[in-house]
Amino acid sequence: MRPLFSVDGVEARSVDAGAAPQVQALFEANPAYFLLTGGEPPGPGLGLEELESRPPEGWPYTAHWSLGFVRPGQGGAADAWLGLALIDTDLLASGVWHIGLFLLATPVHGSGLAPRLYAALEQWAVAQGAGWLRLGVMLGNARAERFWERQGFVELKRRPDIAMGRLRQTVRVMLKPLGAHSVAEHLERVPRDRTA
Repeated sequence: MRPLFSVDGVEARSVDAGAAPQVQALFEANPAYFLLTGGEPPGPGLGLEELESRPPEGWPYTAHWSLGFVRPGQGGAADAWLGLALIDTDLLASGVWHIGLFLLATPVHGSGLAPRLYAALEQWAVAQGAGWLRLGVMLGNARAERFWERQGFVELKRRPDIAMGRLRQTVRVMLKPLGAHSVAEHLERVPRDRTA
């Protein structure tokens, strides 16, 4: 399968439920995100659950992408799964792409791979018609908060008391306008993201 894009030999592949064993193994080998956000390690079946997750009922969207970040094996070696991104296109409004998950294996944290993969993802999204990139990040997940701010995302609002695993968290809804698009235009199109 031809990758959608690649960075430093890491391919972004469109995957489906058939990749659940690899995603589950990735999650179990890198539990830090799940412990921080949900207070528990990834349970059995979470890989498949994430691959099959879709926006809530009544939320319009056009397509769902599950992107596996994979370093192809050499000389018969198995592929190395380094991460996963989940993306919904045209969520709530045309041109709004929502990043539901952007997770990289702990050993590559601090290597510079994350911002390079994100930049390639953004470039790919723009080429497919994205006008905004939107996401939610847990308040208190300082590493993730700093990362998304460095990529140019701004906070739109905070949503308190969101169930995540065994915990209740406050989520920062963040947005990055792309090209000539603006935050104001997004808020006009997506009233849900306006502050009270």
